[in-house]
Amino acid sequence: MGLSSAAPQGGCSRAGCREPATWRIDWRNPKIHAEDRVKTWLACDEHVEYLREFLASRSFPVRVEAFEATDAAPEAPLRRDAVPGGEGA
Repeated sequence: MGLSSAAPQGGCSRAGCREPATWRIDWRNPKIHAEDRVKTWLACDEHVEYLREFLASRSFPVRVEAFEATDAAPEAPLRRDAVPGGEGA
C-alpha cells in the first residue's frame, strides 16, 4: 500500500491500482505519531472501504472525506477518540 505524508497527488494508494482517487483517508498511528502528525492515503471508490478497514482494524484514528485534487493536509489533528470510518465510508 502506498503511503504519503505530503500533499496528495491523485492516484489510489492500494498496491497495483491505477484508478484516480475519489476519497482521501487521513490517519495516524497514535503509538508513534503525535496528534499533529497525520498521514494521507488516497482511494478510488473500489478500495476506500478496504483501506479504511485496514487502518481502523489497527485502532488508528481515521477520517475519510471526498478527495479533490487540490486538497491539502487536514486542518485539524486526528485524536485518539476520532470515529473510525469518518464521513463518506
